[in-house]
Amino acid sequence: MSAITLEQAAKWCNGKIDSRYADVTFLGACNDSRKVQSGELFVALTTETRDGNDFVPAAMEAGAAAALCSRCDGDYPAIVVPDVRVALGDIARAERERLQMKVVGITGSVGKSTTKEMISLVLSKKYKTAKTPVNHNNDIGMPMAILSMPEDTEVGVLEMGMNHFKEMSYLTSIAQPDLAVIINIGTMHIEHLGSREGILHAKMEILEGLRPEGKMVFSGDESLLWNLRQSQPKTPVYFGTENMFCDVLGTDVQDYGDKILFQASAFGESCQIMLPVEGRHFVSDALAAVAVGRLLEVPMREIAEALAEFQNLEGRMELLEEKGFSIIKDCYNAGPESMAASLSVLGKRAGRRIAVLGDMLELGVGAPAEHYRIGRIAAMNADLIFALGPNAERVVSGALTGGMPPRAVNAYSDMEKLTDDLIRRAKPGDVLLFKGSRGMKMESVLERFLKEK
Repeated sequence: MSAITLEQAAKWCNGKIDSRYADVTFLGACNDSRKVQSGELFVALTTETRDGNDFVPAAMEAGAAAALCSRCDGDYPAIVVPDVRVALGDIARAERERLQMKVVGITGSVGKSTTKEMISLVLSKKYKTAKTPVNHNNDIGMPMAILSMPEDTEVGVLEMGMNHFKEMSYLTSIAQPDLAVIINIGTMHIEHLGSREGILHAKMEILEGLRPEGKMVFSGDESLLWNLRQSQPKTPVYFGTENMFCDVLGTDVQDYGDKILFQASAFGESCQIMLPVEGRHFVSDALAAVAVGRLLEVPMREIAEALAEFQNLEGRMELLEEKGFSIIKDCYNAGPESMAASLSVLGKRAGRRIAVLGDMLELGVGAPAEHYRIGRIAAMNADLIFALGPNAERVVSGALTGGMPPRAVNAYSDMEKLTDDLIRRAKPGDVLLFKGSRGMKMESVLERFLKEK
């Protein structure tokens, strides 16, 4: 990563500094005084529950080079600004331009992190590639990720998330992507965005920051995106498995349980690709990586080599063998699309299949219907269901309608009670799926289950 002086950063964000500290430099940024690394800029964010300025002394003691804050209460290097969040974005925007790297911006309702990892792996075959770390896809994390990218970065791969209108607009003004990738339009965050059309509109804000010669890479299997092909100033590049008119097409998909084989065709070239993952839904993410790789001139052979080495992030379709149980840990987040995909993976497993499902959040008025639908899907793929949350009874109703016997379906409002019953009923040899929205903390159920089994 490159060192930035306080003087330079202050100019970028119109901040004030003590001239004695003008030449102090920082490498990277962190907004947690407990995790700040030596030489980083401490970002003193103020929220409704805490004043970030109060944590500056602790951050400086931990080794922070300087602070970005709204007031300076001591004698330490600091950039003082009216709004720390906006100033962080201004500094990151200027640093993105200074690095002169190409940027791939990735958004979508589900699968952003997986696609980011695949694209980064593919591009690293040809370029010095940097990417956003886990959970750094919002208006704080993404700018900090840019500030932590090495000086010699040639391509930055940025995951970009949002759940309200204008949030993507802000992120893309900082990222200024050369390639804007939209992998799908699902129903996550529909509570705030009103409809899938509203979600589409919010995702399309990514194009506001697209560089003049930039390219759009969209899923051609998503009708809402395919229907935009003639309404854009330039034609998007499409990828998919269902729409035969896609520029990058996946065919002959073969599911071997622990790996997926498929034929990828891109701009007149083709090759077979092996993904060492479980679940056909990963093929679409891989095709997005093929599209980006070819647009940035990575050879097809090297793309295939990269994807064959893919390992997913912890908590995302993570496969574990513990204490005689086969466990699918997919606790990072959940929406109707990803929940259905995970249940499909469970359904292909041999042995007694147990689905431990937390609520899907931010679905608004559609929550009851979506949980009922997931219950019906679970009935086709699980032998036992443990559902947790306010909508657990809707999952049960759907499962019963789908043909499951009453004793096989259980609804809980209390995590401890669910875990107790799961510990009592699960037997070695069972296959367990743990899945739910981030706020449901389903990993806590798994951790206690493994500890006490």
